[in-house]
Amino acid sequence: MRELSFSSVVQQAAWVASGEVSARELVDHSLDAIESLNPRLNAVAEVMAADAMARADTLDSQRHDSSAKMPLRGVPIVIKEENDIAGIPTRYGSAAYSTPARADSEVVRRLRAAGAVVVGTTRMPEFGIWPFTESEAYGMTRNPWNLERSPAGSSGGTAAAVASGMVAAGIGGDGGGSIRLPASWCGLFGLKAQRGRMSLAPNADLWRSLGVIGPITRTVADSALIHDVIAGTTAVDRFRAAPLAASMYAAATSETVTPLRIMVSTKNPSGGPAADSDTTEALMRTAALLATLGHEIIEADPAYPKLNLPFQLQLSGGIGDEAARADEPHRLESRTRNMLRIGRPLRRLGGWAERTAARLGEPFLDDLFGRVDLLLTLTTPTAALPIGQLHDAGALTAVRRATPVSSYTSVWNVLGNPAAAVPAGFGADGMPLSVQVIGPPNGELSVLALGAQLERSQPWADSLPPAG
Repeated sequence: MRELSFSSVVQQAAWVASGEVSARELVDHSLDAIESLNPRLNAVAEVMAADAMARADTLDSQRHDSSAKMPLRGVPIVIKEENDIAGIPTRYGSAAYSTPARADSEVVRRLRAAGAVVVGTTRMPEFGIWPFTESEAYGMTRNPWNLERSPAGSSGGTAAAVASGMVAAGIGGDGGGSIRLPASWCGLFGLKAQRGRMSLAPNADLWRSLGVIGPITRTVADSALIHDVIAGTTAVDRFRAAPLAASMYAAATSETVTPLRIMVSTKNPSGGPAADSDTTEALMRTAALLATLGHEIIEADPAYPKLNLPFQLQLSGGIGDEAARADEPHRLESRTRNMLRIGRPLRRLGGWAERTAARLGEPFLDDLFGRVDLLLTLTTPTAALPIGQLHDAGALTAVRRATPVSSYTSVWNVLGNPAAAVPAGFGADGMPLSVQVIGPPNGELSVLALGAQLERSQPWADSLPPAG
């Protein structure tokens, strides 16, 4: 059944639509994979077996009803546990929450309406603060490519579940790189869409202006299909992106890519450490490949604005927003309580941080994307680090270890641009490498089209990890 384990969302939906495979078969296989693999990986937090099987049976019984358009009919999916799912607590990776959600979040509602079957929730570090999926309450999540390495974070549980073949796709969230970092370390594709592209309801925002919700998948087309399903905002949402000219799935599956001007840079936007040789070589190999595909490659470094302080202020405010919902605040991790204490005087500066980011960011973006169509950088400065990064680490030590990991990604959360982690081969240690493709505001279609072109030129979805 390995074909089912590592089949794509697009394949699974087509099988169910044709009757070749039932929704129940897909769900049963996914639940079996979770039962087999999760004891080693600790990727899934809560298995929703009974609910998933009942939903699959209902979908199978209604398969011939053409009145409902369900592009994800029968496809098993996992959800990062910062998203409300009716009837279970929204835990944010913490032991401080016990009250079940009264209704699905808007993204979960849209996935279910499209026929997706939620089979479980996934692990994350408390509030998604860290780029390592580890917590005092729930232990460490492991990378399927090497069980002694981290899957990154904060959507590390989702990435480990997808990379290992438990599911073909899962929902993550990205407030500083938390979709792109786990995609990078687990050999997957992860797009952080434009700010305001997806609804964050019932919440008005996620980590103030920083956060978005979206899928982590093995293929670009799978990501695009799910993005099309969940795109759109509600009256609750504070941010709303301009509508795209076409569907993301169409962009990801078209084989016509107009030659683009692509800037390639190794510069660390946050002023952090330079990347290691394996990661840098992966970036330059990708640039050389894009040149052979007809794109104009411009090696240069953008004059990044200084956005570290606006990022930290909004991060602090976002942590405070989520902590305020805790049922039992005394059960928060000690390093989280310290982060809350340190950040408390700064939360009133959130508005200033957003205004400052806009003031510095708008001219930078106008200049950069007035000269080039896309920017190609590193996603992470290294391949996956060893697990245990947060073991016995207080708040300041954890910050010191975490900051370099997200140093290439967090700037795009502050600015709001679409940015994707794209697999770029493997390092000398056998771990996945990644590059980051960044587009102009509302530039998801170009990012997806280029990601799909790279995927056709150097396919990655058939490279499977040992723990799968």
